[in-house]
Order: sequence, then C-alpha cells, then structure tokens
Amino acid sequence: MLADARSRLERIDVETAYREALDGAVLVDIRPAAQRAAEGEVHPALGPMVVERNVLEWRFDPRSDARVPEASYDARILVLCQEGFTSSLAADSLRSLGLDATDVVGGFKAWREARLPLACPAAPA
Repeated sequence: MLADARSRLERIDVETAYREALDGAVLVDIRPAAQRAAEGEVHPALGPMVVERNVLEWRFDPRSDARVPEASYDARILVLCQEGFTSSLAADSLRSLGLDATDVVGGFKAWREARLPLACPAAPA
C-alpha cells in the first residue's frame, strides 16, 4: 500500500519543503499532540498547520463544510509526519481529492536532524 501511494507522489526532502513553505506552500503536521509535545514542532514562522491524520481529508476537501480556509485546489500542500510513512498515505489521499499534495521524506525526524527551524526542541529523554 505504501509503495503504491508513493508511486503517485513526487516526494520532497526537508530542504525543499522548507523552501516551499517559505514560498507559501501549506505545511501540514499530521502527528498527534503527544508526539508533537515529545519531539518538537516546526517553527511557527513557517506557518505549519496542525491537522491530525484522523481528520485530514474532511478538513482539506475544498467541498467540505468543515474545511480549513487553506483548503483549495490551487494550494500546494506538504504533509509531514514523524518519519515519512504515514504522510505518504495521507498525501496520496489528498491527491485523490484533486489536491496538489506531497509528503516530506524522513518527516519531522529528518527536519530536526537537518537543523531546520523548530518551535520547541524535543524534551530531554
């Protein structure tokens, strides 16, 4: 299922995601609250949205009454999870809605390892 989803995506690395977010792409963190609290978050200056995985499709479907304002067929959507697995399935699902979506290879873990801007570092283990 993962390989099938990824065959429909042009996945991007964290540096590309960073540049695209600076240029206005919608960066969406789909990790649960507990994971974000434990691992850290992307810096708010990059405008990351938090939309947990279980509500992603109906929040980003432009036809949904419960959509977020950023839900648009014209928006570029970058999906971020912890390590880049769940995000592939989520981005493929958004593409099935007709959206320009992809995911970030390596997820938040790769973002943190690349020392890209963070809101709050991970709590010490």
